[in-house]
Amino acid sequence: MSVTAVPLTLTGSLVELQPLQASHAAALLQAAADGELWNMTFTIIPDARTVDAYIATALRGREAGTMMPFVIVRRDTGQVIGSTRFWKLDMANRKVEIGHTWLSASAQRTGFNTEAKYLLLTHAFDTLDMVRVQFTTDELNAKSRAAILRIGAKQEGIVRHERIMPDGRKRNSVRFSIIDPEWPEVKARLQEKMAR
Repeated sequence: MSVTAVPLTLTGSLVELQPLQASHAAALLQAAADGELWNMTFTIIPDARTVDAYIATALRGREAGTMMPFVIVRRDTGQVIGSTRFWKLDMANRKVEIGHTWLSASAQRTGFNTEAKYLLLTHAFDTLDMVRVQFTTDELNAKSRAAILRIGAKQEGIVRHERIMPDGRKRNSVRFSIIDPEWPEVKARLQEKMAR
């Protein structure tokens, strides 16, 4: 059985990462409305016209064994505040990418993102035995780049014209990674951040 076939919930003290379902459409739209995130030009966040296709793509990826999509839920309120996923899952080479991560405007620069990343990285390295976890963000997305560096990933370079954005812009993407020998130090740093 595929590692992605079993619905997986990752639980922390602040957030719970629950398997994305078609029934999450309204909650995702409400989360994205906090900041009107669908207006961002350097990432793709669903709006009312695209949410069903956004979810369908993620669920097809889960069925194919290449993705594990989640909603990010606040444990204190039960409110969906965003989404994230494992994707580009490659069990043969023991590597995965964490991406498609976004949080409601009011949940950004809080402990929610740090804990969500910690849960994903811990599952990737300690349970799935990955040797590499990578992150990719738009060259123009300074906030995302800074957040990825803060968790301890290393910048590897810029992939030019890596994808075409919905507005037709040819996006340059910045690639980051954490590899298995670096994980213990990154894990300790994240635990220290969460304790604060």
